[in-house]
Amino acid sequence: MNKVIRYVLADLLRNKTIICYTILLFALSISVYSMEDNYEKGLISLLNIVLFVVPLMSIVFSSIYLYNSSEFINLLVSQPLKRTNIWLSLFAGLAGALSLSFFIGVGVPTLMYAFSNSGLILIGCGLLLSLIFVSIAMWTSVLIRDKSKGIGLAILLWLYFGLLFDALVLFLLFQFSDYPIENMMVALSMFNPIDISRILILLQLDLSAMMGYTGAIFRDFFGTGLGMGITLGVMLLWCLIPLWLSVRHFRKKDL
Repeated sequence: MNKVIRYVLADLLRNKTIICYTILLFALSISVYSMEDNYEKGLISLLNIVLFVVPLMSIVFSSIYLYNSSEFINLLVSQPLKRTNIWLSLFAGLAGALSLSFFIGVGVPTLMYAFSNSGLILIGCGLLLSLIFVSIAMWTSVLIRDKSKGIGLAILLWLYFGLLFDALVLFLLFQFSDYPIENMMVALSMFNPIDISRILILLQLDLSAMMGYTGAIFRDFFGTGLGMGITLGVMLLWCLIPLWLSVRHFRKKDL
């Protein structure tokens, strides 16, 4: 298992897409922090990169890599190796490479220019989002055999989490604006890891005042130790559940 992880990780770290992704993130991060006189403004500018670019790169690149590595996966399956170990090794390699790229591209400049609780939360959320969307890509790739359909589903899932989910939440807010549904908004946010990350970072930047009474509800929940623990647990579940589903399907799949 360790040999497979090392091989996949070494192969990915030499990949031109991963190298360009790292360089692009690093250049954008340095540029943003250099142009802003306040590190909090830089964090807000980087927020969109963390919430949209990182999940998109993680889910699309992982899907393409898995489909292009089908012959290599078939070769591994023919060896005396457990399918569970093979699949977890592929996940570890993909997650490790993309997380390392994010840490070098965004984490290092953030530690240099914005070493604070909000900066650390930004880095932590970016790393968790990388793991979560690699996990989702593993599930969609093993679920759908056709490459074009699998990549299409991955992009649709990213659109849902990144854009459509917020539109649905706004629709519910307008439809039930006469009712006290702020507490329900906290529960709904748990169904989207991107929304959880956005709320955590905005609360650390003291922007919850701009969110009105709903922001106060979010702060009362996410600002407590219990709330942070529940949030971390939910984010880990977002990573583990798709990965477990993909492992379960891969063990039974006829290659």
